[in-house]
Amino acid sequence: MQGLRWAGLVLAWLCGLAHASMGLTELPATAQEGPVTIYYPSDSASRPEPRGRFVLDVAADGHPVPGNGRLVVISHGSGGAPWVHADLARELVEAGFVVAMPLHHADNYLDPSDPGPDSWTIRPAEVSRAIDAVGHDPRFAPLLRLDKVGMFGMSAGGHTALSLAGGRWSPARFARHCDAHIAEDFQSCVGLITEQTGGPLDGLKRWLALRVIHFRFDDDTPRVDHDPRIAAVVAGVPAAADFDMDSLVRPAVPLGLVTAGRDLWLTPRFHADQVLAACQTCEHLADLPDGGHGALLSPPPPGLHGLVGELLNDPPGFDRAEVAEAHHKITAFFQRHLLP
Repeated sequence: MQGLRWAGLVLAWLCGLAHASMGLTELPATAQEGPVTIYYPSDSASRPEPRGRFVLDVAADGHPVPGNGRLVVISHGSGGAPWVHADLARELVEAGFVVAMPLHHADNYLDPSDPGPDSWTIRPAEVSRAIDAVGHDPRFAPLLRLDKVGMFGMSAGGHTALSLAGGRWSPARFARHCDAHIAEDFQSCVGLITEQTGGPLDGLKRWLALRVIHFRFDDDTPRVDHDPRIAAVVAGVPAAADFDMDSLVRPAVPLGLVTAGRDLWLTPRFHADQVLAACQTCEHLADLPDGGHGALLSPPPPGLHGLVGELLNDPPGFDRAEVAEAHHKITAFFQRHLLP
């Protein structure tokens, strides 16, 4: 009889999730921290809501309902927004997770003024403080157990993910990578400031870029981050060339990877492929062989053009059904490692 009772409770929970909508709310910025966007199971009615360039079907500030008791934090890429991972958030919410997305300081769609190693240094602590903020909110604190938290990051957020999985890196390693490979991995070193065109000015662009990089990033002190609550991590198309790969041979927590074969921003052989080659315990959750750097932006930002469009828009022939399948595998990874 006891077994039947628990089976009935589980069935009722699953049926509740099947009919739940996706709630959306924001913990406001403080003097020290940016806002944190939260997606969560809700029993309130959803409706189309404009957010940035997107319209999302959500229950804005809807009433939260119990899910599976676990939190996943998503770290966006450089210049990113909370909306470009809404499809992954929905997949996670439908599986019962609460999803939190901090807006990273000076490296977001409202303020893209300081991407790169300066941002990478502070991002892990911003993830930890987002966990704190959700845990202190009276709407969500009773619904969550924060001893086992999941973390997903894409691009610069993937760098954050590798850091929180136990990876060591330093700004000087970034500079040494650019010294050795700036021609082959130019956008990784300079971001959106400029691009190589194959013309006579390319050499000058590389020389100037290296002068700036050497001036700003000469600190060889290893960055090591840890939050004991983070129990499973997924890195999507991560910035990784500045990591000591020995630190990622056996990550501190289960680590999943998602890769894209036609990534023009972070040349795979210097980034994700290096992690795959070094890591002995990682799970290669999904490879998108025809996907570009923006493949995991879902919904994809509309109307991108120029250099940012070249780097983030889908290459011809890429099938976005592969992104939905990657979301399934990411969600299953967190279910395996965070539940029960």
